[in-house]
Amino acid sequence: MVKREALPPFFDLTDSLFLGNPLNSSLLSITIVPSMTLSKSIDSTAALTNEAVNSPASNELSSTLVYDIRNSRYLNITGRCTLRCQFCPKHNGSKQVHEYQLDLDHQPKAEEIIPLLGDVEHFDEYVFCGYGEPTLNLDTLLTVAKEIKQRGGYVRVNTDGLGNLFHRRNILPELAVSVDALSISLNADNEQAYIQHCQPKLKNSYQAVSEFIRLAPDYINSVQVSAIDGLEGVDIAACRKFVEASGAEFKHRVLGIVG
Repeated sequence: MVKREALPPFFDLTDSLFLGNPLNSSLLSITIVPSMTLSKSIDSTAALTNEAVNSPASNELSSTLVYDIRNSRYLNITGRCTLRCQFCPKHNGSKQVHEYQLDLDHQPKAEEIIPLLGDVEHFDEYVFCGYGEPTLNLDTLLTVAKEIKQRGGYVRVNTDGLGNLFHRRNILPELAVSVDALSISLNADNEQAYIQHCQPKLKNSYQAVSEFIRLAPDYINSVQVSAIDGLEGVDIAACRKFVEASGAEFKHRVLGIVG
């Protein structure tokens, strides 16, 4: 696979779990592994039943680092984000899935996540995704992803595509070592709509995510880019055209529908 040269530091996040009403989370089949289990190494997913270890009836909800949707294990490694998307539940009064907390009180390290991976044979994929941008906790992401690959697992990262902008370098070669797939949130076909709906914290974010999308297929085998139908001023057909011209797969999302 031909690699492009690293991006210069020209710089000055979604596949979100939920788009719109967070109550749509009731449509998901979820298993939660709260951080209170970190002191016990989990060698098999047999220990992870359909009931969360931390009971919903508990008065205190610990931060959830690992949770399952269908046959994928999701890894919640940061609550920080470079975007303030107006359609994200955390900006609409909710940081929970069902009664379980996705809000984090710290940036988890790899040694906290690895004991919670379980048996890779039980999952179709491991997905770095929560209510933050995974590439903002890059060291943890890379270390955990490497461990998953060494065990024979499949790794996907949900990202806002602003990792290069934030880190002021091209991080795609680093991701390529252990990441099989990227799901990138484009969300708009023009900068005005992007700023309106995503409210980026960094300057030149729309240009940065667009460049990240163009570069990603040169490094990562599977690249899927999404935009959300239902956001004012967003031309879905134009989004699709740009994504496919970049060599990535387009995912048409609909506002208010669980992804």
